[in-house]
Amino acid sequence: MSKYNYLVLPQCYEAIFTFYYHVALKYRHTYSEDLMQQNIDDAVDAFYRIENGLLRRDPILSRWQKKGYFMANTDKWYYAYTFDGDTVTVVDACHAQNMRD
Repeated sequence: MSKYNYLVLPQCYEAIFTFYYHVALKYRHTYSEDLMQQNIDDAVDAFYRIENGLLRRDPILSRWQKKGYFMANTDKWYYAYTFDGDTVTVVDACHAQNMRD
């Protein structure tokens, strides 16, 4: 059980689903639905490792810096979030290959 409460904004889920949907379209002959679901599950599960396994970092995207967000990342996904008391609010998600301003 985590000592934090997590609030994940809908656009975070949307970013993950949209990314993998486009991967599935591009690689429709080799990218299975099972693999897509596993990738989505892994990215979503990582929300709950923020401040509980994933290290807090300074954001590298200027749009996240300007808003004062913190950043955490896995090998494939970067997450922007705020931290207030015991609540982690995940406000954005971006795949590693799209991490540019």
